[in-house]
Amino acid sequence: MAQAERTEVFDVPVDKFYQAIIDYKNYPNFVDGVKSVEVSKESKDGAEVKLNLNIIKEISYTIKLSHNPNQEVSWSLLSGDLMKVNNGRWTLKDLGGARTEVTYSLEVTLKGFFPGLGMIEKTLVNTNLPMTMKAFAKRAASL
Repeated sequence: MAQAERTEVFDVPVDKFYQAIIDYKNYPNFVDGVKSVEVSKESKDGAEVKLNLNIIKEISYTIKLSHNPNQEVSWSLLSGDLMKVNNGRWTLKDLGGARTEVTYSLEVTLKGFFPGLGMIEKTLVNTNLPMTMKAFAKRAASL
């Protein structure tokens, strides 16, 4: 199992950062490694989303997301071809002056054992995490 948490402050209003997070259909346009997204259910309270990633290896999984507008988006794994666990959350704190403290927490466990398993888990939670946060901040700034 790989776990990571990262907190950064971005010069983006909290509502725009939140909108970037819940803009699931556009992830392939601004999140590196996301090949496609299918949103099967969506409401103000949450969504069910299938993501297809290409990070070292192609991975497909479906997560259930819960929304707490402008404060938090959390998720848990419903199904996945290689994942046993994929739980996480975005936590947003309005610092005023169009600044937002963003915390991204992620826990991932892949199924079985195969060459490169540890590297894929570490890449998902450590290497991609800073890049992902910056991609969302850039997207939020453009909204």
